Amino acid sequence: MDGKRLDGREPNELRPIKMEVGVLQRADGSSYVEWGKNKALATVYGPRECHPRHLQESHRAILQVRYNMASFSVEDRKRPGPDRRSTEISKVTQEALEPVLFLGRYPRSSIDLNIEILQADAGTRCTGINAAALALADAGIPMRDLVVAVAAGKVDGQVVLDLNKKEDNMGEADLPMAITSRDKKITLLQMDGHLTQDEFKQAMDLCLGVVDQVNEIQRKALMDKYSGK
Repeated sequence: MDGKRLDGREPNELRPIKMEVGVLQRADGSSYVEWGKNKALATVYGPRECHPRHLQESHRAILQVRYNMASFSVEDRKRPGPDRRSTEISKVTQEALEPVLFLGRYPRSSIDLNIEILQADAGTRCTGINAAALALADAGIPMRDLVVAVAAGKVDGQVVLDLNKKEDNMGEADLPMAITSRDKKITLLQMDGHLTQDEFKQAMDLCLGVVDQVNEIQRKALMDKYSGK
């Protein structure tokens, strides 16, 4: 791949991003994120009493995450309901977000986080995590920091940032990451495919290099709501 990518982006360039919070009145917190052609809606309910009760923890709240891809979100209609992939992404999303939440303030409670992918075009777990972080902030859940999620990968032997669907399909590796916005701590790191040690470092550096850029969009979305824009 020489210079520009299939969609005209530079190797270190993100797809267009749009974020909005407070999009649903009946949720305690909500957000809508467009990342390239991905469209995700996240809602938060709680903290509230945890049901079933055997899941309660006496010293902290639990974060219950449900990630789902709508059946119409992909070209080949997806079977409705949970599958192995959505269960795995629900779990890694929970693990990516828990380190920044003050769960100890809400013993025996549950914070219920739902992520619905309305349209999918590669990188839905990162889009969902960004939407989830915003919805948690909108719900007023105490957080040490916002979490930014972004992926890099390898296409045609070149390490690039934020793969789209065509690049993901023909690519040789994918590296999704979730990173705290202030101190740049990594809360999620997965890899699919093969990267050399140098390529791995290059992919990580690409992701870390755009954390501030994505966080700026997150913060603007929150400020726009609370400043009445």
